[in-house]
Amino acid sequence: MPIYEYRCQDCRRISSFLILNLKEPFAPACRKCGSQALERILSRVHVHQSEETRLERLADPSRWSGLDENDPQSVARMLKKMGQEMGEDFPGEVEQMVEEAMEGGAGEGEETGPP
Repeated sequence: MPIYEYRCQDCRRISSFLILNLKEPFAPACRKCGSQALERILSRVHVHQSEETRLERLADPSRWSGLDENDPQSVARMLKKMGQEMGEDFPGEVEQMVEEAMEGGAGEGEETGPP
């Protein structure tokens, strides 16, 4: 049972699909925006690890050596890496804040200039 990955041409998000029957027609749609303008991409090899192993890897200080808690982009990269490591996406509002920080924009509640 293969897992195929597709990149959305509209929002650039990658979606994975488990194909149970290769003989049945398959029309993938983006899981984020619903677009059917997808291109199949070469998937990376996925190795299943226990939750204990994943948590041990996250606790390794060498993985966070480049973290600067005073730099929003650095924190956003760390949060994104943690989410990928745990196999979870951020809820909408948190994901938007992370994306804004990675792009260098101000997050909600931050001032962008003098009052």
